[in-house]
Order: sequence, then structure tokens, then C-alpha cells
Amino acid sequence: MADEALFLLLHGEMVAGLYRAAEQGEGENGRCTTKLESMGFRVGQGLIERFTKDTARFKDELDIMKFICKDFWTTVFKKQIDNLRTNHQGIYVLQDNKFRLLTQMSAGKQYLEHAPKYLAFTCGLIRGGLSNLGIKSIVTAEVSSMPACKFQVMIQKM
Repeated sequence: MADEALFLLLHGEMVAGLYRAAEQGEGENGRCTTKLESMGFRVGQGLIERFTKDTARFKDELDIMKFICKDFWTTVFKKQIDNLRTNHQGIYVLQDNKFRLLTQMSAGKQYLEHAPKYLAFTCGLIRGGLSNLGIKSIVTAEVSSMPACKFQVMIQKM
């Protein structure tokens, strides 16, 4: 439980610190999102390497996505993804109805516009994990009502 609180505080400070620096003229807001996504990418690569060292090889792309939704998500966020959808053509939608990094924010609509900056790190986390498993992807996130969010993963064929 203490690990979770530390992760939530660290994540909040990373986001706040980068955006505070951008407001003071040390960077641009668009670059903040890119930096957060890059940090998440590197962390995702490292975590997947650790989590899969004793795991058998995955059969296909869908098996990898199931691993991300169950094992990876449970280890990082202490719960599984609530819903995984696919069109079987390389697009997956991962839905978390109570996303941990958004639950600290109020459920009010006034915070809805700030939600995307709190999702950039997680988009990178997913993309980095998939990259280390041999899947090149583009990951985006959307929030329509707090604290639920959807991550769309588009697999890029090599």
C-alpha cells in the first residue's frame, strides 16, 4: 500500500513539475506531454523485461495484449483492465473505469481538461512494454468522465 501511495505522489509531482517549468518559460506545454510519454516508455520497457523473464513466449498479439491487461496492469495499478476490445485488425481499446492516476482528482467536470496530461506517462508505459515485446504501436488516451479512461493501442505493422 505504501508503494502505491509513493507512486501516486511521484507521478503527480512529475506532471506538476514539468508543467510548472513550462509555465516559467523553461519549456513548452507540448514538450511536457512528450517528456512524460518518454519517461513512461522507458519505465514500461524495464518493467516488461522484469515481468516476463520467467514467462513462456506469447503465441500472438492478442496474448500479449491480454498479458498487458491482466498481469502488467495488476502489478502497476493493483487491478486488471476492466474491458479489452479489438477489431482484430491491430486496434485495441483498453478501458479502466476507475483509473488510479485520476481518482485523486475530483470527479467534477472542471478537472476534465487537465486529465490528458496525467495519462501521457501511462501511454508511454503501455507503448514501452509493447515495444519490448516486439510490437511497435501508437498509444493514445481519452477521458469522457472521470476517473474512467480509455487507452487506444494501434499496432503498427513492421
